[in-house]
Amino acid sequence: MTGYDVSDDIEALVEDTELPRRLKDEVYSTLEDREVTPEEADEIAKAVETQYLDTRVDPLDPVGTVSAQSIGEPGTQMTMNTFHYAGVAEIDVTQGLPRLIELVDARKEPDTPMMTVHLDGEYAEDRERAHEVVWKIEATRILQLGDVSTNVADMLVRVALNEETLLERWPTYDDPAEVAEEIAATIESKLGVDPHRDGLVIEFGPDQPSYRELLQLVEELREIVFKGIEDISRVVIRKEETDDGDEFVLYTEGSAFGKVLDIEGVDASRTTCNNIHEIHDELGIEAAREALINETMNTLEEQGLDDVNVRHLMLVADIMTSRGTIESIGRHGISGSKESVLARAAFEVTVNHLLDAAVHGEVDDLNGVTENVIVGKPIKLGTGDVDLRMSAGRPEGAD
Repeated sequence: MTGYDVSDDIEALVEDTELPRRLKDEVYSTLEDREVTPEEADEIAKAVETQYLDTRVDPLDPVGTVSAQSIGEPGTQMTMNTFHYAGVAEIDVTQGLPRLIELVDARKEPDTPMMTVHLDGEYAEDRERAHEVVWKIEATRILQLGDVSTNVADMLVRVALNEETLLERWPTYDDPAEVAEEIAATIESKLGVDPHRDGLVIEFGPDQPSYRELLQLVEELREIVFKGIEDISRVVIRKEETDDGDEFVLYTEGSAFGKVLDIEGVDASRTTCNNIHEIHDELGIEAAREALINETMNTLEEQGLDDVNVRHLMLVADIMTSRGTIESIGRHGISGSKESVLARAAFEVTVNHLLDAAVHGEVDDLNGVTENVIVGKPIKLGTGDVDLRMSAGRPEGAD
C-alpha cells in the first residue's frame, strides 16, 4: 500500500482515548520513539487512559479537606531545625516545619533568604569568570578591603587597603591605585568628608575635632557597600553536575532576585530564590505559584516525606494565588476573607467576626463545610449534596 505509515495508526489510537491534549502528545511521542506495533500501542494507550481515569477526582469529593489532611499529617513528622542547604556547609537555610509555616503564611521575607544563581556560557565553565559574577553580587565592605584604624591624636580615620584584594575584586582594573581612587570618591560622597589618599592609604576625619564624631565616621564607613548588592552578604561557589555537564553554581546568603537577573553572566531562565514575593514581583503570579509548589515539595522531600502527592500542594498554591496576589492561609488571608461569617468566626478571633457581621447585617448562606458542621446540617459534599426521594405511589405498568 502506497504512503502507508504505521505512525498514522498509532496517532489515531492515541487520539481515540479520553486523555487531555498534553498527555496525548506525550504518549504519542514516547510510542513513536520506541517503534512499537499498532497492537502494542493500543494496549499501552488504553493502560495510560485507565490509570488517568482512576486518578481523577470523583465529583463532589472534598478535595480541600483531603489536601489539608494529606499535608497536615506528614507535617507532624517534621523537625524544627535549620539545615545546611544542599550540602553547602557555609550556608544555613530554614527547613522543616518552620519553612512550611513561612510558605503557607506567605511571609514577606524568609528567615534565611537565599538564591541559587546559575551561570551561562563561559561564566559557568571558567572559575575565574564565575568569580567575576561573585564580586558583582556579593556586598563588598571596607573591612574586606583592608585595615581600618583611628588616630585619636590627629582625629583621623586611616584606611590601609590591600593591593591583592583590590585586584581580585576589581578584575577589570590593572592598577590598584585606580581602585583606591574610586573607593576614596565613594567615601567622600557617602560620608561627606574630604579624604586624603597616599597610594593605597586613605585618611579622613570629622570637620570639628570630636571623639564621638570620629567613632561615628568609623561606624558609617563599615556600612558602606563599595561593590555588589547590599542585601547579599556572602556568595558560595560550587562546581556541580547538571544536564549540560559540570558547571559552576552560586549560592547566596541574602536575596535580591531582580538585581541579580540583570547581571551579565547570570542565566535568568534557571536562577531562583526562596522568596516567593520577589519571584512574584519579577516574574509574575504564575511563576510565584510554581515556586510555591516547588518550595513546599522540596521542604517535604528534605524531611523524607516525598510520598505526599503534588496535587495537594498544587491546590494550596492555586488557592493562595487565585486572586492575582499571594495570600496567606490564615486570618489575614484566605481564612479571614471567606464569604461565610461562621467559617471566619470558627478560625480565629470569633467574637470580632460575629460582632462585625452583626453590625453590617451579613447573611450566611451555609454553603461551605465549616458553617454546616457548626449548625448541624449535612455538608454539601459527596452524598450530602445529592437529594434522593422515594415515590409513595406504584410506578406505571407495575403488576
